[in-house]
Amino acid sequence: IIGTEAFSNCVNLKEISIPNSIQEINYGTFNGCSSLTSINLPDSILRIGPNAFSNCTNLVSISISNNVVSIGHSAFYNCTSLTSILIPDSVTRIDGDAFSGCTSLTSIDLPDNITEIGGYAFSNCSNLTDISLPNNIMIIPAYSFENCISLVEIELPESVTTIGPKAFQGCIKLE
Repeated sequence: IIGTEAFSNCVNLKEISIPNSIQEINYGTFNGCSSLTSINLPDSILRIGPNAFSNCTNLVSISISNNVVSIGHSAFYNCTSLTSILIPDSVTRIDGDAFSGCTSLTSIDLPDNITEIGGYAFSNCSNLTDISLPNNIMIIPAYSFENCISLVEIELPESVTTIGPKAFQGCIKLE
């Protein structure tokens, strides 16, 4: 484990190599590392903790290992330069606000193994035009896609039983 906020607000940190001995990116580990542009997570990583990369405003891409099972609350919150992210099949849960405020994110493909998406998970992703929801998702929580003003279309899987309050509020292009 990399300790809580171990590299938090290291504003000149541009790159880092995480050793294979690390299994979890803990709370706020790289929060506010505004010069960090990309990161490759080794296969040893199982969990990305809350706020792990929040406010990494120059983070353009991240490679998530095939063993990660959960993405924590606000893990990539306000990563305004993040354009794409590949979420592996191993991920089963994306917590609330995980990608909220990722204004450069244009599309995301959620694997079918994901059974839970937290509220506000993709809110304020203003350039998100395309999202593929997992076939097993049952609940789309409150505010999940709020203010995704570029979202044009979304196909709801047959498994969906509940759409939370204001889940798509402000999605002005949704047809």
